[in-house]
Amino acid sequence: MQSALRLRTAARSVVYARSPAFQLHPTRAFSLTRSLQNKELERRLEEQRKIDEQKEKDKKKVYGQHYQDKEGLEVPEIAATDDSIAHGWRETRDLGHATIGPGHGRHQARTLASFSMEGKVCVVTGAARGLGNLFARTFVESGCTKMVLMDLKQEEAQKAADDLVEWFVEHGDIQPGKVTAIGIGCDVSNEDSVKEGFGQVVSRFGKVDAVVASAGIVENYSAFDYPSDRIRLLYDINVHGAFFCAREAAKHMIEQNTKGSIVLVSSMSANIVNVPQPQTPYNSSKAAVKHMAASLAVEWAKSGIRVNALSPGYMLTSLTRTILDKNEELKNTWVNLTPMGRMGEPEDLKGAVIYLASDASAFTSGTELRVDGAYTCI
Repeated sequence: MQSALRLRTAARSVVYARSPAFQLHPTRAFSLTRSLQNKELERRLEEQRKIDEQKEKDKKKVYGQHYQDKEGLEVPEIAATDDSIAHGWRETRDLGHATIGPGHGRHQARTLASFSMEGKVCVVTGAARGLGNLFARTFVESGCTKMVLMDLKQEEAQKAADDLVEWFVEHGDIQPGKVTAIGIGCDVSNEDSVKEGFGQVVSRFGKVDAVVASAGIVENYSAFDYPSDRIRLLYDINVHGAFFCAREAAKHMIEQNTKGSIVLVSSMSANIVNVPQPQTPYNSSKAAVKHMAASLAVEWAKSGIRVNALSPGYMLTSLTRTILDKNEELKNTWVNLTPMGRMGEPEDLKGAVIYLASDASAFTSGTELRVDGAYTCI
């Protein structure tokens, strides 16, 4: 039996020895196999590379948002700031008065009397242009007949006040002489200037009922590129300015026993980090304003003074439109990140500011009212 097994094994050896494959040296046979495997791997990698390139072309890229590839699969894009987006605040000659859209004018239909600003002396800082100017006009729409517009330059503040009255008279909403609007030059970052400005208000009208601290600036620089003097300027205006105005207004309200309302304009940026534009100092300044409102609300509650924060989202002001006209991708990003699918119009803030400034919010203090199209919900 063992002999038969040896014969079969010997026969197999002869057959294998005559086989062409067996003629290769074992090392060469292994190298050939590996070479074939490498070529197959390279082919598959090349196919995958082409697929990936096509997917990149098919993407609809949006900062911080999900996009869909060609197959309809959602792929997350990393939310990050973009250092190439830079914007510095600068003074402009555009007073930005074109902020009255559809639905403007004094409302004659029945509504809650507590929303009326009749008989109140209202003050808005940063009122020569933009949102501040809109707030001043909104007070007049809501019945205010004693309006104070503060801004850095006296002549611009007074021009804005004159234009406001002229506009309402021209459109038949008020009779000539029925509304008094004055402009006061005030550097909100300067404590003495703020004291003088509010002193003029009380000297002219005898009291202060409602104040909106709207003066502020925004700039976009990466943290490494942000000039230190610009950071200090931003904090002086946005944070110290809001505090000086609130404190001076409260002093007069307490002296006159006026149970007034102070609205500090913060931003949705107090709660989130905006992308793609880098703006760390601005975001932190608005977070400070938001908490400032809450802190002052508690401190002055016993005097009947209410302090709240109004936090707008992305608003299409004249300045914002100018920036976005040059950067369509940035505009699309902001819109796509807003659940309501659009940016806010300045007029979207009118109801909010009147609610906070009027008696309608008599038991609302220390809160933040966001008007951002649900941006901060996601």
